[in-house]
Amino acid sequence: MAHADHTRDPCPWVILSDFGSAFSMGAIGGTIWHGIKGARNSPRGDRFVGALSVIKARAPVTGGNFGVWGGMFSTFDCAVKGWRQKEDMWNAIISGFLTGGCLAARSGPRSALSSAIACGILLSVFEGVGVLFSRVLNEGTRPQLPPMPESMQPQSS
Repeated sequence: MAHADHTRDPCPWVILSDFGSAFSMGAIGGTIWHGIKGARNSPRGDRFVGALSVIKARAPVTGGNFGVWGGMFSTFDCAVKGWRQKEDMWNAIISGFLTGGCLAARSGPRSALSSAIACGILLSVFEGVGVLFSRVLNEGTRPQLPPMPESMQPQSS
């Protein structure tokens, strides 16, 4: 079970922080992705110029899409924490479900439901891997009894 992270900012500020972080990750990743794609699709002599023009056109859009997802997820996460009065992995799963559904709502109810289910499953996989890693990494920090002194060892007959 996850414990509360008291090092994070309170909910109104964490939404802005998560939005900015997600935008930055999307913009950096979009720069790399679209730079490679633009260079590959440009003629041999204009690869650098082609890469820059595609980066300028598409990387901010990718960053914006990531930022919207991150900001909406964080908003739902704060709302779910306030509603449930708990901090556990179900908050992220519920928030992912709601985020996926809201982002696909314009495509109709069937698309929204399938996107919500897909995002809920994706977040449950992320949370499950996180719990697994924390258990594996914390295995070595469990308190153990020191070895028994020789004088107190049971005598074997």
